Amino acid sequence: MTSFLRSDRSRPVAVWLFAVAALVLAMVVVGGATRLTGSGLSITEWRPVTGAVPPMSQQAWEGEFAKYREIPQYKQVNRGMNLSEFKAIYWWEWGHRLLGRLIGLVFAVPLVVFLIRKDIPKRLIWRCWAMLGLGGLQGAIGWWMVSSGLADRVSVAPERLAVHLGLALLLFVMLFWTALDAWTGAPRQGNPTPWRRWTLIFLGAVFLQCLLGALVAGADAGFIYNDWPLMNGAVLPHDYAGSGIWNTIAHNQASVQLHHRIGAYLLFAAGLVVAGLAWRDRYLPREAKQLGLAVGAAVLFQAVLGVAALMAGVPVWLGILHQAGAVGVLAVATAMAWRVRRL
Repeated sequence: MTSFLRSDRSRPVAVWLFAVAALVLAMVVVGGATRLTGSGLSITEWRPVTGAVPPMSQQAWEGEFAKYREIPQYKQVNRGMNLSEFKAIYWWEWGHRLLGRLIGLVFAVPLVVFLIRKDIPKRLIWRCWAMLGLGGLQGAIGWWMVSSGLADRVSVAPERLAVHLGLALLLFVMLFWTALDAWTGAPRQGNPTPWRRWTLIFLGAVFLQCLLGALVAGADAGFIYNDWPLMNGAVLPHDYAGSGIWNTIAHNQASVQLHHRIGAYLLFAAGLVVAGLAWRDRYLPREAKQLGLAVGAAVLFQAVLGVAALMAGVPVWLGILHQAGAVGVLAVATAMAWRVRRL
């Protein structure tokens, strides 16, 4: 008898979804490394199928390098790069794309098997289809992002990078939440509690802060104003205002870094409030209290990483760790929001 018939939960389905969520985390980390190493524009074509095979001969490598030499990034930033140096950035981008293809396979193939076996709880099937569709869309969004840096720019458009990262993080949250649902079964109808609303608001704030971080990465804004807590000795940088509202929001280095700093301060304070109130709330179960403390610890650790990365000039390893930390905060915020909805 299948798990669909015997209960509203499936541990194998949960393990599968947790595994895919872990791969998405790896994808975000590799994507951050690709960005920090300036590798994201090294592959100038979108070939969903044939692109899975890297250059296999010297002639093929020369062909890929010739295509790269035609784009503004090479002409304005990397002119004089040799083939060996090009291979170093190419492998980062190729690995990022390969990991995306792997995630598609790891999600799609077991999905078909679980559907045939009727192992997926009925209430979760539509979510699985939605995640499959969003995963496919992510590939197109990735190319839309890359294409923005192939003609008139030397890097991708920050707002497109934010969309690309935002969709990856949305998929991560959906995978993690659905895995928890599959592990434990359908929630019972509990008593309404303000925690349900406030933890969702906090989760949304974490997501927004991640998008602000993507704008910082896209604008290379982490490489300026590397003092803290002031910005070159001032609270408000002198070049805060860009040429227009949109430029100030998404493209101006000083403003996007300041916005990310302000978001971090607010999120840090909110995380500590969540931790303190959760610990003092006698009606919360032990697991929810522990998750509240985890939220506080995660925002504290992430704040330290952010300041350290900024003041060190964003070395690759520290920038990667900060990006992974952002997903960690998102994970504990998701777990907290999920748990209090089951009170």
